Amino acid sequence: MNLRIALAHKRLDLRGGTERDLYRTAEGLRDLGHEIHLFCSEFGVAPPSGTFAHRIPVLPLGRTARLWSFALLAPAIIRKQQCDVVVNFGRMFQADVLRSGGGTHRGFLRRIGAEGGPRRRFWHGASLYHQSVLAVEKRQFATGHFKKIIAVSNEVKRDIMAHYSVPEKRISVLYNGVDQERFHPSLQAQWRARIRMAWGVPDQASVVLFVGSGFRRKGLDRLLAVWNSPRLKEAYLLVVGEDARMRHYRSRAKVVAGERIIFTGHQAAVERYYGAADLVVLPSIQEAFGNVVLEGLASGIPVVVMRTVGAADVLQGAMAGGIVTVPDDPNDLAAKIVAQLRRSRELSCAPAARRLAERYTWQNHFRELEALIIQVRAAKQGERVS
Repeated sequence: MNLRIALAHKRLDLRGGTERDLYRTAEGLRDLGHEIHLFCSEFGVAPPSGTFAHRIPVLPLGRTARLWSFALLAPAIIRKQQCDVVVNFGRMFQADVLRSGGGTHRGFLRRIGAEGGPRRRFWHGASLYHQSVLAVEKRQFATGHFKKIIAVSNEVKRDIMAHYSVPEKRISVLYNGVDQERFHPSLQAQWRARIRMAWGVPDQASVVLFVGSGFRRKGLDRLLAVWNSPRLKEAYLLVVGEDARMRHYRSRAKVVAGERIIFTGHQAAVERYYGAADLVVLPSIQEAFGNVVLEGLASGIPVVVMRTVGAADVLQGAMAGGIVTVPDDPNDLAAKIVAQLRRSRELSCAPAARRLAERYTWQNHFRELEALIIQVRAAKQGERVS
């Protein structure tokens, strides 16, 4: 069955988790034989070949105006194309399938507010943008505005059910995949020595990799807080990503650990840095999934994550030893890092990590997504018949 499928989000790009997932999904469903129509207000990159692009006009008056105009205008514009199924990746009032790749904004504000204190909570409450996102979100999760929700993890599913009255049967969990060729244990032989030499890291030093932009949400503060632990005095930390407060983080890191914390900025060939690392750490305050977890495992590297990170779901066996059960306990985080660094030296570690990652291919993801879309299409046809 070949379907005409609409995929909608504010922006198509290869930077940013949801934007990349949108691009991959367009490619994956196209390769399964479907006609794919992309509806975005911005195209940071050219759409995948063989797909159709439609620009949603939005008001160029700041992010709040862009949010409301996309949410209001996109459904009407999409309807004119008469697609069989509409999949919403962002903030839009009406869609057949709502993919929640980041969890709820309400849950995000509560977690960030708890970390940031009264001043941050006041700012969130006074912010027109944040209150607008909450208003749009409330409507898109309301009965009648979707037929199925895709959650990228059980953590996201729990988040949605906790903050909105969505029946459990209306939510399907569909984990992301990982590029099994781009992220591979062979990266160690190719890039370990070269990346370390480029950044002045001793060849025999233990290297922990942190990947992500928006350092506060990704938990870099938690990581810096433990890096002066005597147990980590010989370890190096590679921080790959960007942040608006980069100068602040560089200064703080210098005080904490001198030259043992290295900020590389954004790296297009990020897979090379997995090849140089012994361990991946993602201590996020809020993380719906965390693709870096699968990227690390696929590269043959163990990971350390907070139990609230969505991708913690996939960790099993020896890899489950990297789950930090008490997110705000720095001793627990430091202990897990030390233990997993020790495990990374075991000959069985890389094959075990790789085997776990091989369960999560993008091909499997797209086949499961296709089955769900076909199911939604059948339900829509049944509604019209009745």
